[in-house]
Amino acid sequence: MTIMSFSIHLEDWRGWIAAEATPTPDPRHRISAQPGNDLPAMLRRRLDSAGRATCEILAALDPGSDFPLVHASRHGDTTRSLAMLEALQRGEPISPTHFSMSVHNALLGVHSIARQHHRPIQALGACGDEFDAILAEAKGYLVEGYQAVIAVFSECVLASAYHGCTEHPGIPCAVGLRLTLNTGQPLLSSDPAHPTHPTPLEVISWLNGDSPYLEGRRRWELGTT
Repeated sequence: MTIMSFSIHLEDWRGWIAAEATPTPDPRHRISAQPGNDLPAMLRRRLDSAGRATCEILAALDPGSDFPLVHASRHGDTTRSLAMLEALQRGEPISPTHFSMSVHNALLGVHSIARQHHRPIQALGACGDEFDAILAEAKGYLVEGYQAVIAVFSECVLASAYHGCTEHPGIPCAVGLRLTLNTGQPLLSSDPAHPTHPTPLEVISWLNGDSPYLEGRRRWELGTT
């Protein structure tokens, strides 16, 4: 199968996994095991571990708050969302804070407040095609003239009610990429014979070099710099 260039490059990346598991990100690309210490306490306590890791990844890849940010999660914070639905069923009021933190763009909002980030931000959910989606959105910003785009793909703890009903990596995890049009490693792609839905854990494994291809709606391969 011929590998066609997507005309986008990976300049740097960071990964985080909640528990010791394979693959553990290469130390050069790993963030702290207990992320989020740089966040103001009032913001940090609103986030779970995956949210704190996402914010730390964004800060590490965009320390000057210079670039557009794209964040994707297939499920979002299902624990918080389900708890609110159960509260409604019982006739109880909903916490405005819990509601505001349950929406898909909440993490980017917290990061923007903490880092005074004023560039474009975008939150995505794509029914399993999140990795393809963040690359496509990043490419659009790059074509518009931005030097780089930071794209993060994360998963929180999955509420127990959903276990066995959807694909999930099994543990909280997050991976972020700094993408450009022409610097770094090129990302090469083609249509796979058997498309799957890669998780952040599988993206980390691929970036670590544990597998040559990332099987998704498109098959991704890292080219040489």
